[in-house]
Amino acid sequence: MTKDQVLCENGLESTRECVSAPGGVAILAIQNNKILLVRQYRYVIQQDTLEIPAGKIEPNEELKTCALRELEEETGYRTDRMEKIFTFFPTPGFCSEVLHIYEANQLQKLDQPKAMDEDENIECIWMSLDDAYEAVLNGTIQDSKTMIAIMYAVNQIHKINL
Repeated sequence: MTKDQVLCENGLESTRECVSAPGGVAILAIQNNKILLVRQYRYVIQQDTLEIPAGKIEPNEELKTCALRELEEETGYRTDRMEKIFTFFPTPGFCSEVLHIYEANQLQKLDQPKAMDEDENIECIWMSLDDAYEAVLNGTIQDSKTMIAIMYAVNQIHKINL
């Protein structure tokens, strides 16, 4: 983290705290109108969260390779159907992190998936898209990447059903 002195557009000087992050991928895994979520404890906020699977990009790692790896490590699933749907800045006010969201379909459960990181304790949950949408609206799901992915999925299904 750095603290930078900046000259604002109005001519005043100010301090900006900046966090540099390697970026990450997240996976909107959908099957049979259900979304695959992970429940895990997040130290920074001192509580469990419901999120789509996600992880940091390793140095020189291709984005899709990272998405496939994270899906397998966190959930034990793999797919041949993974497509990047969008990129966004989760917290551009203080952090350089960029997240790349992939959609995964036609998932297959692996008998011997890659092990998750040793400091992770993750529970996988399949939730109907309707219930996930309701969980966003009622505040049960508060993770921004997950909220955005669920809203995207609901919008796409709404377009199909028009």
